[in-house]
Amino acid sequence: MKNFFKKHWLRMAGILVGALVGYIYYHYVGCLSGTCPITSNPYRMMIYGALVGYLLFDLFSSDKKTKDAKQDIQQ
Repeated sequence: MKNFFKKHWLRMAGILVGALVGYIYYHYVGCLSGTCPITSNPYRMMIYGALVGYLLFDLFSSDKKTKDAKQDIQQ
């Protein structure tokens, strides 16, 4: 379990930051009329934000397999 958190800490941080930013976006910018499918509901916006946060933070995470593959290509 400890290894899992060490390996995926950046992705989990992305989920948490994304969900927080999603809620903040809903609170300050969200749709007042209720006709916007994503931004009118705080839960949907938090899920959308968590997904975007995960994908964004995943760009900066490095895996050993990826490093090994890049080294093989360069050689």
